[in-house]
Amino acid sequence: MPKLLLITGSIFAGAVLVIWMVQAGWRIRSEIRRRAAGRPVLRSTTYLVWRHPGPAATRDLAAGPGGGHGAPVPPFHFIEEHTSGSQPAISIRDARGRRWRVKWGQEVHTEVFASRFAWAAGYFVETNYFLPHGTIEGVDRLQRARDYVDEHQRFSDACFELDEAGVIKHFDEKSWAWHDNPFAGSRELNGLKIVMMLLSNWDNKDVRDVARGSNTAIFEYPNGRGFEARYLIIDWGAALGTWGNNILTRGRWDHERYAAQTPEFVAGVDENACVQWGYKGQRTDDAVRGIAVDDVQWIYDVLRDLTNEQIAAGLRASGADETEIASFTASIRARIEQLNLLRHPAWSEATPTR
Repeated sequence: MPKLLLITGSIFAGAVLVIWMVQAGWRIRSEIRRRAAGRPVLRSTTYLVWRHPGPAATRDLAAGPGGGHGAPVPPFHFIEEHTSGSQPAISIRDARGRRWRVKWGQEVHTEVFASRFAWAAGYFVETNYFLPHGTIEGVDRLQRARDYVDEHQRFSDACFELDEAGVIKHFDEKSWAWHDNPFAGSRELNGLKIVMMLLSNWDNKDVRDVARGSNTAIFEYPNGRGFEARYLIIDWGAALGTWGNNILTRGRWDHERYAAQTPEFVAGVDENACVQWGYKGQRTDDAVRGIAVDDVQWIYDVLRDLTNEQIAAGLRASGADETEIASFTASIRARIEQLNLLRHPAWSEATPTR
């Protein structure tokens, strides 16, 4: 038995060392790339991370930021396949001449709904739509996406993400860090962190992780007086499952595990009136640290009037089935109401439903 324990311990220690070395290599490569690129040179004079989303009744989660008339219009024509990124993807052009990035894989439903929920909270996201089926003309010799478009050029369960014209986009080395941006310490940035945790989006990598891919970006939009810089999360695919310390405990688009973890969303309030969270992700400390009760109350006031019907409509438009819609809606409502409980002494009591 002692020999077995020694062997087991050695294997575990070796695995930990390998993981540490891999992570150290990522950090070094990321820092080299960041320093070589330098800080992004922005044309903008205005910097935004949040904009008031308007009355809750006007936030159409079924249509999302692109609206009901902004959806991709067939016929679709193939442009190219992308070899980078975590999920298979191609670019197409629709009947209105707009370019879309079409993605498949396990993040399709999550990406569409989570980005719409963040948009309904006032945060900037990329415009996307879930299409259950369709045809793409001119597809030829696909590689990673070959399993998602058949010999008749038909596809199913795809996320169409709009490539907006006239927008200057800063990705990867030119993106931003959670601890280093114009909004650090603001209620608006803390609100974005809360929305990210509420959705269990554990993949909160930023510019410091560029060797693995940053999930933050800066988009500069023309505004009539020049440009405004919008700071946003561009990947919401690792949400609506379970947060965790590693790949063994993390998940996405799993309504049962999301529901099971919901009671752990808000963990308490410390002696400095900062909220404690159950969340664990790629950059846990940056997500959970320094969020005041007042910040929580502010984002709760933004989210509280979203109805269960609006949330369910967004889930349905993202391809969720009726079981997933009911479960996710109940869990999201419970998490929103946990934010409200923080202003009451008995915040730790059973979460109310609505």
